[in-house]
Amino acid sequence: MSDLLPSTLAHLGKLVSFDTRNPPRAITTGGIFDYLREQLAGFRIEVVDHGAGAVSMLAVRGTPSRLFNVHLDTVPSSPHWSADPHVLRVEGDRAIGLGACDIKGAAAGLVAAAQATDGDAAFLFSSDEEANDARCIKAFLARDHGFGQVVVAEPTGCEAVLAHRGISAVRMAFRGRAGHASGAAALDASALHHAVRWSNRALDFVGMESHRRFGGLTGLRFNIGRLEGGIKANVIAPEAELRFGFRPLPSHDLDQLHAAFRSFAAPDALEAYEETFRGPPLPAGDIASAEDRRLAARDLAEELGLPVGNAVDFWTEASLFSEAGLTALVFGPGDIAQAHTADEWVSLAQLQRYGGIVRDILRQ
Repeated sequence: MSDLLPSTLAHLGKLVSFDTRNPPRAITTGGIFDYLREQLAGFRIEVVDHGAGAVSMLAVRGTPSRLFNVHLDTVPSSPHWSADPHVLRVEGDRAIGLGACDIKGAAAGLVAAAQATDGDAAFLFSSDEEANDARCIKAFLARDHGFGQVVVAEPTGCEAVLAHRGISAVRMAFRGRAGHASGAAALDASALHHAVRWSNRALDFVGMESHRRFGGLTGLRFNIGRLEGGIKANVIAPEAELRFGFRPLPSHDLDQLHAAFRSFAAPDALEAYEETFRGPPLPAGDIASAEDRRLAARDLAEELGLPVGNAVDFWTEASLFSEAGLTALVFGPGDIAQAHTADEWVSLAQLQRYGGIVRDILRQ
């Protein structure tokens, strides 16, 4: 057993006990941030409230050039938990608790490693990753921070991830003409029919993108998450709203994809097309610069002694750092399959491995 595992579990138990569910975005500058401040003696601490539950804490010791980033907010707990989600349970080879996998286990490992070392270190804790509203990271990147490299914690099985998809979410509003559904005009006048026709065209387009490849990733991920509108079966729907999301490859052009999706709607039927969230892929940039940044991240992984894993389909805030010009990779304990689940867990072996690796990095 690593000598850091007991302290990592002790910190994880405390971190899990703080309610940082997002939504409801009720996170403040106290609570979990007070605990972290108390544990990081010798660090220069700066806590900033960015509003709407977005709080960041920058902790710096010495003069580091590399930053570790981890978010402290979690998804809401479901009624399917078998016990209190804010009480950490260690059962067999698992530590179970809300956020244990995504990604308070990494935060606990960072604190344990920091307490076991005395060298240069920099940690950026944030609390708005689960809100798709990256106020913390964007505010940090807008300042003169002085860092050139960042290791972003997400569940990657303690492998360095150098590439992942981008993400975009869209709200569309369709207009129709209300009337009696018995008439032939219902086929072309219904806002819901316009939304369904758009959906068919969009799905066909996504199917034609299946040949695309980048770094082990294939095709375009796409999902229609919500479609609603209309009044009742015998009334032509005067309006409809559709929400969809897609996850492009680093080699896709997000603006070109939006232009294509928008074009699938009849112009006289489209009331609104609004992108509600955008996250770039990792690495960010055009195809040529993205490959250069991927190679720089690979060199960083080798420098830190991290095994390199495959590209992943899920999105992380590492892409925001990459977009800002930092060399960024994703590295953390746990399996993404356990994230956002009832009785979420991270293996003790992963916590042990992560804490030991971070400790070795801080000793370099």
